[in-house]
Amino acid sequence: MEAHLSIQKLTKRYKTGDGVTGISLDVKKGEMITLLGPSGCGKTTVLRSVGGFLDPDSGDIMIEGKSVLSTPPEKRPTSMVFQGYNLWPHMTVYENLAFGLKIRKIRKAERDKAISEVLELVRLPGSEKKYPGQLSGGQQQRIAVARSLLLKPAVLLLDEPFSALDAKLRHEMREELREIQAELGLTMVFVTHDQEEALSISDRIVVMNHGQIEQIATPQEIYDEPKSLYVAQFIGKMNFMKGVITEDGIQVGSLHFPNATGLSGEVTVAVRPEDIVLESSAGSGLHGIIKQIMVLGHYAEVSADIRNYGVIRAFMARDKVKELQQGQEISVQFSKILAYPQG
Repeated sequence: MEAHLSIQKLTKRYKTGDGVTGISLDVKKGEMITLLGPSGCGKTTVLRSVGGFLDPDSGDIMIEGKSVLSTPPEKRPTSMVFQGYNLWPHMTVYENLAFGLKIRKIRKAERDKAISEVLELVRLPGSEKKYPGQLSGGQQQRIAVARSLLLKPAVLLLDEPFSALDAKLRHEMREELREIQAELGLTMVFVTHDQEEALSISDRIVVMNHGQIEQIATPQEIYDEPKSLYVAQFIGKMNFMKGVITEDGIQVGSLHFPNATGLSGEVTVAVRPEDIVLESSAGSGLHGIIKQIMVLGHYAEVSADIRNYGVIRAFMARDKVKELQQGQEISVQFSKILAYPQG
């Protein structure tokens, strides 16, 4: 199946040395792809290049099988939702939404119908006569999304659109956007530095680091099988400790695990908090002392100081920590580990 959006060996470097090199990515029709990484990793450079706001140094960008490199932003089959809402404060919601349709010479009756429908879609029916200043941040961002949807883009681009909203509203907006995307079958490229946002919203995640792609995979694969130490450090909570390769496999203190990837020498072992099993001090695992127990809603986070390995964190069901207490001696086992060459 031909890619709906194809980014081919895209390179764009700034004088500061930041930018991206040799980025290649194919996005299927109706797919939601998230570019994830810290500030300066190149995710927004990729997005703005697709939207036509940056000219790449080399490479190509194809949308629906055609190169768009020489097409200006306003003529590309893309639309962009920015971090700031970019609504004109002196115009009503209707005027803000109608602006792009007028430029495309859409008749008034059609404009009215399209605006009424899109306001229903973003759950703000009847708000045509309001001004942006009369709307909350979340409502303004809904209008910004609605304005982009009205242009019926082949690819919708979103640059950290919810980062200015509070946590609860951000969560709601993510769910709504996913519903709209599924309902309309939209192809979306979403940029964020928030790993929880990426894990919850994406069909696939592109983890970026210093202008390069580290891994492209589904949220489940990225979480369960991070391909590199960088991805393991960036996605979700993780415990890291030194391990040694022996004839039996990977050894962490008295614990042994298979060396499935054929590593040699010293390795960094990574363990998710939910894969840590706490036992009584008589167990055969690593020995340590409980430092802290924090109940976080339906689960608890237990910090334990492990002899020779420092502090590790375990996630446990809330009812399981009732018999644990600070200062208690315990033994630790790992139900699953990941291992990487020591960087």
